[in-house]
Amino acid sequence: MSNYNKKIYLIKDCVTFRRTHEEYGGLSNMAGGFLIYIEEVKILTSEALYQACRFSDYPEIQKEIIEQRSPMTAKDISRKYNYLTRKDWESTRVQIMNWCIHMKLLYNWNRMGKLLQRTMDKEIVELSSKDDFWGAYEKGDYAEGYNVLGLLLKQVRKDYRLNQDKKNIILGCPSIDNFKLFGHTIGNIKVDVTKNYHIGETYNLFDDFGL
Repeated sequence: MSNYNKKIYLIKDCVTFRRTHEEYGGLSNMAGGFLIYIEEVKILTSEALYQACRFSDYPEIQKEIIEQRSPMTAKDISRKYNYLTRKDWESTRVQIMNWCIHMKLLYNWNRMGKLLQRTMDKEIVELSSKDDFWGAYEKGDYAEGYNVLGLLLKQVRKDYRLNQDKKNIILGCPSIDNFKLFGHTIGNIKVDVTKNYHIGETYNLFDDFGL
């Protein structure tokens, strides 16, 4: 946590979310309806993708995680295999989370983009009672924590605004070793953000990646 500082947020001045059904609940990694596609596989939530990235050397565990319909179940399975988590997870997890959230944006450009636009230029805070690293603890009319997810979402919002008129966007992969999904090293990802990826089709994205 050395690169981040705890901060106090006045809740009334922030965009906050705790549960997925709330006004800004779509910003949560647990939110359904924000599909991601990679290597012909439909990934139901950014949470499942993030948890799968823990296990670069274990494609069978990644498959088990991604097959789950519930993001909480996907997270629970990840905990079951915690002892197999990549050794550099603590130092790479923020980069990986940032990539996962950007993947969520690219495949849900209009829906997530509109949601981000509604946040205006406010601080974004995930309220939590268990985690003050990704979120912040709610304490009456304020929240306190590192709120790293909120900071990343602000960057995603900025990137959306800078690129909102583009058709094809290339997302670079995290600069970490052994970044794999289903045995493939992940490279730059090119997405046509004008497509509707929610109509039941799958795409062999690795054709574009050159993998």
